Amino acid sequence: MIGFMDIQQKRLALPGIEIAYREAGQGLPVILLHGWPEWSAVWRKNLPVLARDFRVIAPDLRGFGDTEAAEPARQVEDYVADLAAFADALGLQRFGLVGHDVGGFLMLDYARLHAARLAGLFFFDCPHFGIGKRWVEGAQVREIWYQSFHQLPLAVELVGASLAACRLYFAHFLRHWAHDPGAFADHLDEWAAMFFRPGRLSGGFDWYKSVNARRLAAIAKPPPPQPKLKVPAYSLWGESDAILRVEWQETLLDLFEDITLERAPQAGHFVHWEQPELANRRIKAFFAGLDT
Repeated sequence: MIGFMDIQQKRLALPGIEIAYREAGQGLPVILLHGWPEWSAVWRKNLPVLARDFRVIAPDLRGFGDTEAAEPARQVEDYVADLAAFADALGLQRFGLVGHDVGGFLMLDYARLHAARLAGLFFFDCPHFGIGKRWVEGAQVREIWYQSFHQLPLAVELVGASLAACRLYFAHFLRHWAHDPGAFADHLDEWAAMFFRPGRLSGGFDWYKSVNARRLAAIAKPPPPQPKLKVPAYSLWGESDAILRVEWQETLLDLFEDITLERAPQAGHFVHWEQPELANRRIKAFFAGLDT
C-alpha cells in the first residue's frame, strides 16, 4: 500500500492559474475538494486508501496550498470555473466529487452547471444557501464571527503578525470544531507554517469575501427553490460539528432527488480526518455502487 508521502504532487498550468494537486491510483476519477482551514494535505488519511480503487485527485483551491493564481477569487464562480477548467484539462469525461466545507459548497454550484459529467457527489459537512437564517439563530450567531472578521483589511495583518499568532489562530478552529480537541495536536505546526506563507492567509480569507453577498442574501431571505439535482449523492456529517450543525444535514434533502444522509459519531467538523476509516469505507461503497 502506498503512503501519503508516496502520492505524486503535480502542477497544472491554466490561464491565470497554476493548480497544485495530488494524484494516485486508477479507475473512476474522484476529485476531492478541501475546505477552510485546509488544503489538499488534509486528505492524507484518505488518498492512500481510496487510491486502491479509484483515480484520486486532490487539488489546492485558488489561494490555498501550493496553487498560484494571477488574481484572487472575487466571486464563488471563480472557484467553480477553476474546477471546470481543471477537470477539462485533465480530460475527465465522467467523474465523482468528494467535498468538505468550501469544497462541498463548490460541488453544488458545479453540479448545477455540469450534472451530466458527474457520477456522484459525496459530501462531508457542507454549507449551502438553504441553511439560511439558521446561521444567526440562537447561540449559533456567536460561532460565525470569523466569517466577517476574515473580510476586514486588518485580519491578515493581525493573524499574520507572527508565526506564533498564526498558530494560535488556527489551533482555535482545529480544536474547537473537532470532536476531540487534540485531533490535530501533532499537526498544528504544519498548519501554521502553511498559512503563514506569503499570500496563504489572504488566499483563504478571500473565500469569505467572495461568498459574502450571496450568504447575507440567503440569511435575509431564503432563495427560491431550485429543481432538485438528479446526481446521486451521499452525506456523512459529524455529530459534534460546532460550526455546521448536524441538524442542518436534513436541508440537503431539499436539494437532491437521491441522497443518503448519515451522521458520523465521535466526529466534529473534520470527519475525513477524525474518522478516516468510516469516511473511506463510505466513499468506496458509494462510488462502487454507482452505475458509472
